Amino acid sequence: MTEATTRRPDSGNLDLRGDALRVLDHNELFGLQEYVEQHAAKREMEAAPSDEEVGQTLAWSQGWEYRERNFAREALVINPLKACQPLGAVLAALGFAGTLPYVHGSQGCVAYFRSHLSRHFKEPVPAVSSSMTEDAAVFGGQANLIEGIENARALYKPEMIAISTTCMAEVIGDDVKMFLGSAEEAGALPVGFPAPYANTPSFVGSHLTGYDSMLFSILSLLTQDASPEPTVGPRPRINVLPGFDPYVGNVREIRRLLGQLGVE
Repeated sequence: MTEATTRRPDSGNLDLRGDALRVLDHNELFGLQEYVEQHAAKREMEAAPSDEEVGQTLAWSQGWEYRERNFAREALVINPLKACQPLGAVLAALGFAGTLPYVHGSQGCVAYFRSHLSRHFKEPVPAVSSSMTEDAAVFGGQANLIEGIENARALYKPEMIAISTTCMAEVIGDDVKMFLGSAEEAGALPVGFPAPYANTPSFVGSHLTGYDSMLFSILSLLTQDASPEPTVGPRPRINVLPGFDPYVGNVREIRRLLGQLGVE
């Protein structure tokens, strides 16, 4: 744990200088004194090893004995954690301002994605679903998708809706492109409203595949009318695509390094 952040009058969630509710980024929030004290108390309750024991284990893990034991392993699973494609698609959509991730599938799927990302980022994650049930699995999810888009636009006023699919929608063969055309005809989706979509079945690929598919779909939509000739400004500008990287500190460090190079 790093040194505690000095608590200012506006360091809490409530800005004491006004009536606005100020939600802190988790990097700053967990540096506050109260969280540092909670972490110390948690170590005592869990009978955590002392700093000396941690140091001894760290030194041993950097020695030859530990190295030889690792190389002697015969059963090893590399990267065993694998999440499904729509999770990556939701994270990709969240990176664009005013974009609402829309998962064409059951409520349980999107509830898992929201819970997973909210627990990691320690802040609310917006995402909606078409709430497909047994009826939609038999007769198709077109009605669910159209009604869901209409409700999402009315409630959340998004500037763009990024649509991904789940196992249920893919197994029954829902044609999202055709459904979006039907939504425009029904008046649920204004003609020309940005609604990129990506087919992201969970039984193929992983969250990395879903992230890439959704990002490709969004960028294809946003650049479809762009000039094929690049425009060079007075300062070099680079679009950094970090992929499925949920650790915001990495992006900040990349931005800092590029800033030192004079890259915007």
